[in-house]
Amino acid sequence: MRINEHQPKPRTRGITEIRGPYYTPLGPRQLEDILETMGAYVDALKFAGGSFSLMPRQALKQLIAICHAHDVLVSTGGFVEHVLTLGPDAVDRYIHECKSLGFDIVEISSGFITIPDDDWLRLVENVRKADLKAKPEVGIQFGAGGASAVAELEAEGTRDPKRAITQAKRFLDAGAYMIMIESEGITENVKTWRTDVVAAIVDAVGLDQVMFEAADPEVFAWYIKNYGPEVNLFVDHSQIVQLESLRSGIWGTKSLWGRVVTYKG
Repeated sequence: MRINEHQPKPRTRGITEIRGPYYTPLGPRQLEDILETMGAYVDALKFAGGSFSLMPRQALKQLIAICHAHDVLVSTGGFVEHVLTLGPDAVDRYIHECKSLGFDIVEISSGFITIPDDDWLRLVENVRKADLKAKPEVGIQFGAGGASAVAELEAEGTRDPKRAITQAKRFLDAGAYMIMIESEGITENVKTWRTDVVAAIVDAVGLDQVMFEAADPEVFAWYIKNYGPEVNLFVDHSQIVQLESLRSGIWGTKSLWGRVVTYKG
């Protein structure tokens, strides 16, 4: 049976990052089950909301080791936002501890805080100096990254997408591994999706260098429908089978059934 070809790991396109523990706990036995069955399609696991800081150290190291055994990179998620409020020394210790624990990617986000771009670039450089992959997160919504209500976010307003694009280019020029695009303000907690923002980012930065947060089946189906099966996506760990069914073209929604194809001539 023909299915869409998927670049083998380590991939440079069609990358899938899954959320680890946050909305639900995720222990070693469940993670083993996920990666034993679907690990070929998982490129990275992200600890959202600083969840790793609540775990026993040995349990955390066990989860990271399981990921590495399946060639899956491990990301901190955006916890640096909290650490930044504690001062520069805390940030330096945080980066060192991430390296010590075996993390591969340090996400650098600022959904809840305001930080000068030059400071952000220094963070990228310090993460790289620690031999870790820096993954800045940019977006158009201030207050993004939590469970804020639509009305609250609307009251905050949105940023000009041009600013997010300029930031993304600067971070990539500084050696960032990839840019994470925050979904809030674009496809999450909005009355109308800002598909124009997605198009502008892809046109200016390129599809291979960005990853879109898409932890909703309607959202990741839309990305595949509009940008093909090799778009880089972040989803919940519970959605990896559904996402890969769409990427491979073996299953789909009414509008995608039998219509997701690749051509490797």
